[in-house]
Amino acid sequence: MISRMKLKYLLLVFCIFLVSFHVSSTQKCGNTGLFRPYDKYDTNRHLLLSSLASNVSARGGFYNASVGHGPDRVYASGTCIQGAEPKVCSTCINFSFKRLIQKCYNQTEGLDWTSYNGIPCMIRYSNRLFFGSLEMEPFNKEYHDPDFQVNLTEFGKTWEALMLSVIAKATSSSDPMYYGADSQKIGTSRNIYGFVQCSSDISPRSCAKCLRKNVDHYKLCCRGKTYGLSFMPSCYMQWDLYSFYRVFDNKTSPTIPLEKGRISLRTIFTSYGRKISTGLVHVVLALMTSVLLALGFCLYRRRKTYHESATENDITRSGIVQFDFNTIEAATNNFHKSNKLGHGGFGEVYKGIFSNGTEVAVKRLSKTSGQGEQEFKNEVLLVAKLQHKNLIRLLGYSVKGEEKILVYEFVPNKSLDYFLFHHERRAQLDWRKRYNIIGEITRGILYLHQDSRLTIIHRDIKASNILLDAEMNPKIADFGMARNFRVDQTEDNTIRVVGTFGYMPPEYVANGQFSMKSDVYSFGVLTLEIILGKKNSSFHQIHGSVCNLVSYVWRAWNNKTLLELVDPAMRENYDKYEVVRCIHIGLLCVQENPDDRPTMSTVIKMLTNTSITLPVPQPPGFVFRARSEPTPLGKIMQLGPSTTMSFTCSIDDASITDVYPR
Repeated sequence: MISRMKLKYLLLVFCIFLVSFHVSSTQKCGNTGLFRPYDKYDTNRHLLLSSLASNVSARGGFYNASVGHGPDRVYASGTCIQGAEPKVCSTCINFSFKRLIQKCYNQTEGLDWTSYNGIPCMIRYSNRLFFGSLEMEPFNKEYHDPDFQVNLTEFGKTWEALMLSVIAKATSSSDPMYYGADSQKIGTSRNIYGFVQCSSDISPRSCAKCLRKNVDHYKLCCRGKTYGLSFMPSCYMQWDLYSFYRVFDNKTSPTIPLEKGRISLRTIFTSYGRKISTGLVHVVLALMTSVLLALGFCLYRRRKTYHESATENDITRSGIVQFDFNTIEAATNNFHKSNKLGHGGFGEVYKGIFSNGTEVAVKRLSKTSGQGEQEFKNEVLLVAKLQHKNLIRLLGYSVKGEEKILVYEFVPNKSLDYFLFHHERRAQLDWRKRYNIIGEITRGILYLHQDSRLTIIHRDIKASNILLDAEMNPKIADFGMARNFRVDQTEDNTIRVVGTFGYMPPEYVANGQFSMKSDVYSFGVLTLEIILGKKNSSFHQIHGSVCNLVSYVWRAWNNKTLLELVDPAMRENYDKYEVVRCIHIGLLCVQENPDDRPTMSTVIKMLTNTSITLPVPQPPGFVFRARSEPTPLGKIMQLGPSTTMSFTCSIDDASITDVYPR
């Protein structure tokens, strides 16, 4: 039988374990209106809120954005406390997101304040623009009485002086997060710690006004409370007799308090009416460590054993909407062939219409795809974190047995190749539309490479992966082959070369080496296709030489006959200077040496600033001068002997191609 003392110690360990993972949350749902579940506003809300965790943690603790148009537009913001670790911040925001959509399931406005392991965060959304506005309702507070005797008069004076000090710091700091932290002595024996923070999109004056309102609330109701926090949508205030957060690291070793009654290790260890010895504390902590290590080992084994289940759980934790498979079947009329829009390397795409009238594009993963599961997971987890007008929006997914479904926004004009390479439909693409498509694709790739919180290499930029909306604006699609780079990473290698021949640069095909310059090469090929109205794979033998589009354009560059390349479907209705400049930029992008190719940010400048003088392009990739020894690329492409200048042609237009370099 377990002795009473041992039982107490076991209870102590159990309490510590529970406290360590404590989460508290407060939700407020607004009264600006209601929406129907799964309508466009709901879809936009899920899309935006599910991306907050990654964006807030990556941007130093604050992020706001909007998605949609007109009455379906959703505005959202997320804030983490200054000093929170990015991982803790992300976890807190995710908790907040999941609680908020359950609480405010059909309200067009909501706010959630969550404290995860003592680290607070807040998210909010609305159908009205609140960015930059001072908002002091709703007001929330949590105060607690002291757990030992203090001189309340002395405490009150010190508290007020401290709050005025941290407010002054927050509103005068050059830090965009508007926060202040400090401590002051109460008498001679104890410190009081204070912290304030404002939303970084309001003015310093509004920040001061919001924080002073918190001070006024405290004076009216709760003088003498030695621990408390109060917050409004635009600002946050907290104080304690113990240090908290990392903002006090330089002043003292921090002790982060936990929520609701400030249950902490300090409170537990004194709850028996006497101090527990340091030795016992060490024993308890060692026991906890052993239990957690054992738990971690079990989870690791379980993850190895149930890989598919883990994959599904990873996607679930991403926060993106999971649709019921029966709903998808009904929306596509059981994947009827009349609803089929096309097919890609990993499955077919169908048009679907939900019961509320929302149109979607449903990508059904092929059951026979040997690599499908990884690409499915990759696309969900990656695209869910990306938001840009020139990227296709992933609305959700569905998993049932072997069925894996991706649900995208529906764009009515199919893909760029549907128009560009059709003898009649390409006439609908006049020069202004083509010029706009080139520019918008540039912005989309630039976002992937530089402007998003991730560094994404798409690896399959081509005409069939550019979708067109109702206004013929392009949206980059199909991220199954995309790779996420570290912030400081510039290139990588792979033994599995994937993509489409003709769009892949030589260093990738020959050596498996890819980088942002790989996408630049693909963009260059695509730009030339848009101007010529011809597929890269449509060139075969010209004047006795084997030739592809890139080589064909290079020959015209050398012969100074670039305007002869222009798609006849545009007739003479184009700006000759813009056309030649775009061809010039396309050739700069397909140069053989990756270092010679411009970055996408430079391409943007070249397109928008005509005063920039363009450098002379060097010979493109896949153009080889005579050389006695065979090249790795030549082996792969199975070329014949080189002549003085030979041109290679890529005629394989498969959506996904695997090449194993020799």
